[in-house]
Amino acid sequence: MIALLSLLGLAGALVVTLYGASRVLSAPVARVLPYESGMLPQQHAVSRYHARWYAVTILFLAFDMEMVFMYPWAVVVADMGATAVVEMFGFLLVLLVGVVYVWREGALRWT
Repeated sequence: MIALLSLLGLAGALVVTLYGASRVLSAPVARVLPYESGMLPQQHAVSRYHARWYAVTILFLAFDMEMVFMYPWAVVVADMGATAVVEMFGFLLVLLVGVVYVWREGALRWT
């Protein structure tokens, strides 16, 4: 029991020593950067992505949520019958209305 406690104490002391040495020897980190990897950024974090990617991301999430609901539906549709089919078509209709709205607003135009 004493040997185990000694080993745990030695391991703890080693961990504390290594963390302390890392703090003392490491270069100061720029805390205001969006990603702290130790390397200086090549460009500003916001300048890399155009705002139109926001609409594409939202559209992707809408279709992703569609898949979240359609996979379990596909498993139980045979047991549920026609009501499950009608409900899924209603869900797909709502999704289609959203896609048509995004399309008409011009969010999918790249020019």
